[in-house]
Amino acid sequence: MSDYRIDEGMEVTLHFTLKLEDGTVVDSTRDKAPATFQLGDGNLPPGFEQPLKGMTDGDSGSFEVSPEHAFGQHNPQNIQRMKREVFNGDEPEVGTVMSFADANGDELPGVVTEIDGDMVEVDFNHPLAGRTLTFEVEVLGVKPATTH
Repeated sequence: MSDYRIDEGMEVTLHFTLKLEDGTVVDSTRDKAPATFQLGDGNLPPGFEQPLKGMTDGDSGSFEVSPEHAFGQHNPQNIQRMKREVFNGDEPEVGTVMSFADANGDELPGVVTEIDGDMVEVDFNHPLAGRTLTFEVEVLGVKPATTH
């Protein structure tokens, strides 16, 4: 049992399960190694960190996280139509996730949502944008984070 509680600057080890509104599991550490991260390091959206604060070893909980606090609302401006020729011979298929370079040269994943003749529609929203998620956690360990 730890005397530490989850807060900024703490290293947290936990199991989590992320579910959609209908109970579909999107991601889970249950069948693999637990997740370890430092609170506030940007690994988790703020909406997932907030409910963890104050928890300690052995605590568990289930939290509903709204789109604003998870992966944002679905933004129609993140859907772009582009000419088929930008795919350089890669034949796009609806539902395929493809990587594109943004203006800074960073990788940006997009999902092909529609193909209309020479035009291809790509959705750059996070796949979980606009979804209310259930975040179930079981805290395994809390300790002060060590800086390298």
